[in-house]
Amino acid sequence: MGQRTSGGCQYLSWPDAGSVGWAPVTHEEVRPDAREWPSVSIVVPLLNEERHLREVVAHLLQQAYDGPIDVVLALGPSHDATDEIARELAADPRVRLVANPTGATPAGLNAAIAASSGEVVVRCDGHALLPPHYVRTAVETLRRADADNVGGIMAAEGVTDFECAVARAMTTRLGVGGASFHIGGVEGEAPTVYLGVFRRSALERVGGYDQSMVRAQDWEMNHRIRASGGRVWFTPDLRVTYRPRSTVAALSRQYREYGQWR
Repeated sequence: MGQRTSGGCQYLSWPDAGSVGWAPVTHEEVRPDAREWPSVSIVVPLLNEERHLREVVAHLLQQAYDGPIDVVLALGPSHDATDEIARELAADPRVRLVANPTGATPAGLNAAIAASSGEVVVRCDGHALLPPHYVRTAVETLRRADADNVGGIMAAEGVTDFECAVARAMTTRLGVGGASFHIGGVEGEAPTVYLGVFRRSALERVGGYDQSMVRAQDWEMNHRIRASGGRVWFTPDLRVTYRPRSTVAALSRQYREYGQWR
């Protein structure tokens, strides 16, 4: 695996693109008593996530899914106890660790994807709590919608008073705009979705995440998937609890970077 550059963008160069032959299944073919569940890898880039990391991984390992699941944590240069906690969590054989020396989100995602083998790749992060049936519902939706990537609602929920105030703002059009993954909407094709559950073949087809994108790498990835003829699908049946940034400084930095990279 290497990197290639196109138009100033850095992409992952996959050694065996298209090697995974998980074929789409139409709605009529989906029968719970006959389904073969594909293997799933959950990838999580981490940087200074000691506060929520144990809770995040606990939710991942408690997925109600009949197929095999593994979790790959990409460790950036954290200044807190993230690495120590991650090593403790890796005592579970389903959890693996990979290095992400730059700490950049797209580089961490690409490193984790390259180290994984699941036919379906689930993106998570250090602030996201996936409900028990998230993976199962996502795989069902990938098949039913014949989609390359599916995602749902980013349901912000705070713990402190400040986080709760931010969470309330993140569920209004005034606070975050009208994207379905923020405020909800009807199921269907979408320009982008929150986090994402991908067919590995789609990631291989477009070359992974653009490592030059500090922010908005999800939007840019979904743009390339759609440009290649793929389908990005939103469903309100997928709902992720999101923990907002806990300080004004962290929140300001996050949204300043969003603005710079859109």
